[in-house]
Amino acid sequence: MGRPIKKSKLAGAANIFGSADLAGKIAVTAYRPSSGAKVDSTTAYIVSQRGSKLFKIHLEDSTEAVYELKAVAPGSLANSSNQFCVQVILNDSTVAYVEKFYNRTIHYVTAAGAAGTVTYSLGVEGTDEAQAGAGIGSIDVR
Repeated sequence: MGRPIKKSKLAGAANIFGSADLAGKIAVTAYRPSSGAKVDSTTAYIVSQRGSKLFKIHLEDSTEAVYELKAVAPGSLANSSNQFCVQVILNDSTVAYVEKFYNRTIHYVTAAGAAGTVTYSLGVEGTDEAQAGAGIGSIDVR
């Protein structure tokens, strides 16, 4: 699996009060359950990592399931298996989708098919764009 994501970036880590701390956790852009309709998410997030491209995610309906990470736009998610995508904004404002997470870096693919690897930062939508430096991508958080 390589270097897994730090648990501090995932929502599965409990805070001192015993509940999961959601602030600053990686947001899911969209997901599509097997044989289901695509859901453009406003509240879904990654709970834990199960493999290099498999993650347990918290869904809009407050359930949790294991989904496969795909580096495609939300409209291209297939309904043959549970799939989700995470959008990243590159430092030149290019929209890309995460293909693989590493501890401090991501591998991404743009809509035009260009691929690359950058370090990533987490930020709230609307305040995260254009704040990353050269070679850094910004991922939304919940």
